[in-house]
Amino acid sequence: MFIGLDLGTSGLRALLVTETGDVVGQAEAAYPAEHPHPGWSEQDPADWIRALGTVLTELRAAHPEAMAAVKGLATSGHMHGAVTLDAGGAVLRPAILWNDTRSHAEAAELDATPGVRDLSGNIVFPGFTAPKLVWMARNEPELFARVATAMLPKDYLNLWLTGRATSEMSDAAGTSWLDVGARAWSDELLAASGMRADQMPELLEGSDVVGPVLPERAAELGLPEGCLVVAGGADNAVAACGIGALGEGQGFVSLGTSGVLLAGRDGFAPRAESAVHTFCHAIPGAWYQMGVVLAATDSLNWLGRITGESPAALTGALGDDLQGPGPVRFLPYLSGERTPHNDSVLRGAFLNLDIATDRTAMAKAVMEGVSFALRDCLDALKGTGARLDRVIAIGGGARSLYWCKLLATVLDLPVDRPEAGEFGAALGAARLAICGVTGADPSAVMTPPAIAETIDPDPTLVPAFAEAQARFRGSYPQVKELQ
Repeated sequence: MFIGLDLGTSGLRALLVTETGDVVGQAEAAYPAEHPHPGWSEQDPADWIRALGTVLTELRAAHPEAMAAVKGLATSGHMHGAVTLDAGGAVLRPAILWNDTRSHAEAAELDATPGVRDLSGNIVFPGFTAPKLVWMARNEPELFARVATAMLPKDYLNLWLTGRATSEMSDAAGTSWLDVGARAWSDELLAASGMRADQMPELLEGSDVVGPVLPERAAELGLPEGCLVVAGGADNAVAACGIGALGEGQGFVSLGTSGVLLAGRDGFAPRAESAVHTFCHAIPGAWYQMGVVLAATDSLNWLGRITGESPAALTGALGDDLQGPGPVRFLPYLSGERTPHNDSVLRGAFLNLDIATDRTAMAKAVMEGVSFALRDCLDALKGTGARLDRVIAIGGGARSLYWCKLLATVLDLPVDRPEAGEFGAALGAARLAICGVTGADPSAVMTPPAIAETIDPDPTLVPAFAEAQARFRGSYPQVKELQ
């Protein structure tokens, strides 16, 4: 038996699976994020430890025999967070999370530093880890002077379990401290943000074994003696392991709070100016690239809050038959945007509102705007040489058949909808644990899910949506000028 953990921004999910990936049980525990100032987002790492105890206790109560047979576990974690420890291993301050934007000025300065983009393969975004430490140096100098180790969230969980400070390539790639092509910490990148190599955890691949769970931790958590902790990976990389997107031509589109279009890569081919992320994969010798839309289903959730309708009701009102592009245009930049604009102060807009515009027309415009933004991501990915033959649709928005038809037509790609079941980050983490403990080949373990249906682009509507996409793209500079 193996456990996959998904350390999310709002909670921890645990999945108990067999060596063949069959799900035996699952459990979840929530924890809060704190926002003490505008743009700040923090979390107490102790909450992650408490959540781990909660989910393992629940699994042990429901599946005692299976839990007694657990051989290993691995964790998928939200990226870019900064967990800082002193020389004794104590947490110095609450973890600064990926969606914290306080270090936007520091990010811009690092991004303008010669060599930083070339080595890291990426723009330094405000959410990345390195600018957070620069912010600490400037605003919390006493704490910064005591930083002995800087870690990512899921790596802190691994440290607590094993006593060994490690990170792995997919998560480290989002710090702006990693030479992503060489898969190694860069002294030059570290120095640019005032950090040193001795403050960095040891680097592993995602399927490498960190070590056994400490005996006292195993006893506390009810894990078998000798249970191994495998390094795990960054959430999107591990989600790619869960749906079998490992190499060229393979990928997924995620309609979650944010939107992600991910493409597996066999080599390192960055194009930082496109605002495409180029990161190491969670498996050895592979990379991936992704475009990110910061507000995907979050845009629909926002519309739901102000209209008093649930997102499901808003999308359901459109039916299942795809309609041509509507006159109302929505720019989904409610939280700024990453790909392709790299603009943290950009904000959204509705255009062409009419006295007859109702909430269904606005919901249609929101879905189209998010889809057009994802098409922007696809074009940026293509600019790096990435290839996508088709995509698997995941995330809450993928439950809408209308939205999947819209995406297929806007992206002009077949969209596969998986059968009901597990195929996300928790399963991907369990698959990494299986590979780490058994030595199995990732390509044999990380296979795609069974597909319930494939949605092809509607050839009668592809040209109309291409024209609407061009109008959408042309709106960005005009709206930006007004802000």
